[in-house]
Amino acid sequence: MPKISSETEAAQLQRRNRELTILNSIAQALNSSIDLQEALHAVLAQVAELFDLQTGWVWLLGDESSGPYLAAAQKLPPGLIQNPELMEGTCYCLDTYLAGDLDGAANVNVITCSRLKKLVGGASGLRYHASIPMYAHGKQLGVFNVASPEWRELSAEDLRILYTVGNLLGIAIERARLFNQSAEFGAAEERNRLAREIHDTLAQGLTGITLRLETAEVLLSNHAGTQEILQSIHQALDLARASLDETRRSVLDLRAAPLDGRGLVDALADLVNGITEHGKLKVSLETDGISHPLPGRIETGMYRIAQEALSNAEKHSNAVQAWVRLRFLPTQLLLTIEDNGHGFNPARTAPGHFGIIGLVERAKLLGGSLNLETGIGEGTRIMVTLPLD
Repeated sequence: MPKISSETEAAQLQRRNRELTILNSIAQALNSSIDLQEALHAVLAQVAELFDLQTGWVWLLGDESSGPYLAAAQKLPPGLIQNPELMEGTCYCLDTYLAGDLDGAANVNVITCSRLKKLVGGASGLRYHASIPMYAHGKQLGVFNVASPEWRELSAEDLRILYTVGNLLGIAIERARLFNQSAEFGAAEERNRLAREIHDTLAQGLTGITLRLETAEVLLSNHAGTQEILQSIHQALDLARASLDETRRSVLDLRAAPLDGRGLVDALADLVNGITEHGKLKVSLETDGISHPLPGRIETGMYRIAQEALSNAEKHSNAVQAWVRLRFLPTQLLLTIEDNGHGFNPARTAPGHFGIIGLVERAKLLGGSLNLETGIGEGTRIMVTLPLD
């Protein structure tokens, strides 16, 4: 390593090392958790330690009706803890931020805190704080405040580091919110899938059981022969057993991830092998192109489409053969499920039947499209096209 030639170069190197150390510590704290509260508290603690500060708090912007709210705090002075109403509503730094006047590293500076100014006692010597604006893609997220009882004039270096910390925190906030939205979206998608499956399996099964038992009741009241009555009861029992099997399968689908750590190709292979071994429908799988890992939601969604399409073919089409083809292209993923069943008229689908609707919804939720080709006596072909950009 070349020797430092001057005190100026040594000071610059020391300053850069300090900046990198601080930013690395902050980044590690943010990457330690995707939970928003944990991330905010971790950054507050890191900033307080690295800058030798005492107190910090974070304001985040809620919706228009609720306004800014205190999202996290670190070692607030007793006066603010005992008077929580002082930490509600707006203040000088929030007003400045919302007006667009608190933007950029040059505006990260020490200001008199209008909340601390209201305290007669219990301020622990605090009167000033630095306000760091937080943005994500130009969108206002909130303000990050840090304070110390013996505040010094902030250097340009500290201002720049604090502003960068604000940017990192803004990214972490947006990431946590997107993760929560994704989780909620996934839960809603799975609820819709379960609703469709219950309607197409359990509800129809219970309807069939009810009809068979009502028939047995009528036969019994009309003093019909024992054999006729038993036939209706046995049919009801068969439907009950089939519905129980479907219910167990749905519960297992909910308890375990469908891919269970496997890639899409391996999961589809297990699916078609399982159907072929345990049912009347013989299914084959063909793949084309170079298989590569895909985002989890895409692999899960495409697996579910294949699973539901094959389930529909097995239950409703009287097919004896089905084909699943998966093709990897540089910018697209193509999935085709075809059977040799009796087909149907898509314009006359039974009202409330969710099978095809569910498949179309899944494809759209993944950002793709679904094309259906079928007709009476022609079999059924379902083609899903999913862009990978």
